[in-house]
Amino acid sequence: MTDKIEPVDEYFRNAVAAWAAVAPARPEFADELLALFDSQAGSRHLDLQARQLGSGGRGFYSIGSSGHESNAAVAAALRPTDPALLHYRSGGFYLHRARQVPDQHPLRDVLLGVVASADEPISAGRHKVFGNAELAVIPQTSTIASHLPRAVGLAFSLGRAAKLGVSTRWPADSVVVCSFGDASANHSTATGAINSALHCAFQGLPMPLLLVCEDNGIGISVRTPQGWIESNYGDRNGLRYFAADGADPLRCLAVAREAADWVRQHRTPAFLHLRTVRLMGHAGSDVESGYRSRTEITTDYSRDPLLATAKALVDNGILRPAEVLARYEDKRAEVSRIADEALRRRKLGSAAEVMAAICRDRPDAVARRAREIPPHREEFFGGQLPESEGPLTLAQAINRSLAEELARDTRVVVFGEDVARKGGVYGVTRGLRKSFGGSKVFDTLLDEQSILGTALGAGLAGLLPIPEIQYLAYVHNAADQLRGEGSTLSFFSNGQYRNPMVVRIAGYGYQKGFGGHFHNDNSVAALRDLPGVVLASPSRPDDAAAMLRTCVAAAYEDGRLCVFLEPIALYHTRDLHESGDDGWLARYPAPGEHHVPVGRAREYGDGTDLTLVSFGNGVPMSLRVARRLRERGVAARVLDLRWLAPLPVEDLLAAAKATGRVLVVDETRRSGGVSEPVVTALIDSGFDGAIARVTSEDSFIPLGAAAYRVLLDEDTIETAALDLAKR
Repeated sequence: MTDKIEPVDEYFRNAVAAWAAVAPARPEFADELLALFDSQAGSRHLDLQARQLGSGGRGFYSIGSSGHESNAAVAAALRPTDPALLHYRSGGFYLHRARQVPDQHPLRDVLLGVVASADEPISAGRHKVFGNAELAVIPQTSTIASHLPRAVGLAFSLGRAAKLGVSTRWPADSVVVCSFGDASANHSTATGAINSALHCAFQGLPMPLLLVCEDNGIGISVRTPQGWIESNYGDRNGLRYFAADGADPLRCLAVAREAADWVRQHRTPAFLHLRTVRLMGHAGSDVESGYRSRTEITTDYSRDPLLATAKALVDNGILRPAEVLARYEDKRAEVSRIADEALRRRKLGSAAEVMAAICRDRPDAVARRAREIPPHREEFFGGQLPESEGPLTLAQAINRSLAEELARDTRVVVFGEDVARKGGVYGVTRGLRKSFGGSKVFDTLLDEQSILGTALGAGLAGLLPIPEIQYLAYVHNAADQLRGEGSTLSFFSNGQYRNPMVVRIAGYGYQKGFGGHFHNDNSVAALRDLPGVVLASPSRPDDAAAMLRTCVAAAYEDGRLCVFLEPIALYHTRDLHESGDDGWLARYPAPGEHHVPVGRAREYGDGTDLTLVSFGNGVPMSLRVARRLRERGVAARVLDLRWLAPLPVEDLLAAAKATGRVLVVDETRRSGGVSEPVVTALIDSGFDGAIARVTSEDSFIPLGAAAYRVLLDEDTIETAALDLAKR
């Protein structure tokens, strides 16, 4: 098969061949310019090769960096230890950074990713990403702008870690660099992240963040209005603005260095507006002629940053045109040779191999950590140990468990809206800021994406974050920070980077006095299907305290991202059956008992007629129904799932077989609710007994008494249980 000649490739060769040589010279910037050209030429030939591989069905990724190779100048301005979160047109940056570290093979790295080889060093062939732990390049997803909140979080957390005396993998004076396109700059995630960075800097908090907007004037086919980026970011309070054109390599090198030095010295954010062009379309499948005229496309060839660097080499007497072309063709041959080698390398061979990087799972290590009794524990609580307080509510138990974690580990930080001075809307974090200080317990701005992005960055910085999302309904506008960013990092980095964190979320229905959908959301579907993510749902105070300790241990030992769903309606509940019975209070776990294994349920009773399977608010409801059933001659047991991901399938099946009848009591919605995977797990496990489920309606939750028209109630549970018991 004859390789297709790309017009931009032909244009480059013809343009250089037409130049006249000048007298040889060796200016002081000669070596820097030569290195820049080599990185840019390598990136260009990687793009050309990726398109050839793709056209032959041997390559699987062709979003290229052509026209953006001027970002190599940004790499030249930074240190190889500065953490970099790069968008997908960063070939020049990646190759140039690799020049700064010995024994790197960036051309091979990228090509192994293009052909999805298991030998690729960052994602092991799971996806073509720019990432390398030895180069401090953190792999990013292709979701537009989703990496900016993490970049802000990392820049913030470097300073916070230093203040707390926590060591990180990054030097103390590091600059965090984050690149994105002009179209991405309009995304709400980007604008929110930049606002968050400025919000921190305004308060005098260190924010060593270099934002690099690579402006090629178009987002796939949608044009960015000319002058828009400069108009929007050129004069922002607290954001130092720098600008350079990729068609002027020496200016790019100088401005990038000035911007990086500014951030490193002042520890405040800066915006580098790098004007670029997009050559060869958005991706290999993109038919650019469908939305751009031929004249528009070819006019950009003259602004090619690779051509501009070649011109600078010739005009300054560093190379003759023939030498530029020879260097260019040598790079083509090198890339072609490495591509042939990459095609012979192995691919991922099994589902187990593909999934191996999703998460570590070391239950014994997690159990040891959770049960560990820290020294001087009495001092943490001023002599008043939580297990000696007497029975606690759910909110109190979570509060004491958070206090234990904050006290035992300098890396633990608790943050979110209202968690510090106010102590949380429901008082769950009350007193923690006073006890542990504003560096470990702090309020954030009102932006869930920034809260979760801060947590993602904090985990990279060596902290162990416990962020709070105030209500379940509010996590959905930031869900991609968990779904797209948090849950995938280990997968795309083959376990070399992790997101240790425990996200506390107040949720579910049945809250009295302050109702409506936004404070009674009962939808958890968006959280249930994230590979490797732990979803905890305690209902009892003692379980909540121990499960929180387990989640923190899983984050610490295995780098797990855990979501901790707290039933609002049970926060301050004291009674179970009758007023004053204190039946829903529980003592704090004794030392050494602070652990509930992930994926293990809790069983109440030993009834042989029926098993009620539930979680959250459904547990006390089921227990009350079980007592009434007993009065009617039906012996029921109740199984509290406690973990919604992974489900406690072993315990579920055992409880189901014990009675042969299962009623799933699900306070979430009928469609997409928790009962669906529970029933599926029973069927998949071969359970052949009777199964039924009761759920809330497929509805949002209204205000007042109308809420109980759509929420599951005890009468419905009891009626269904009696019907099932007759089978």
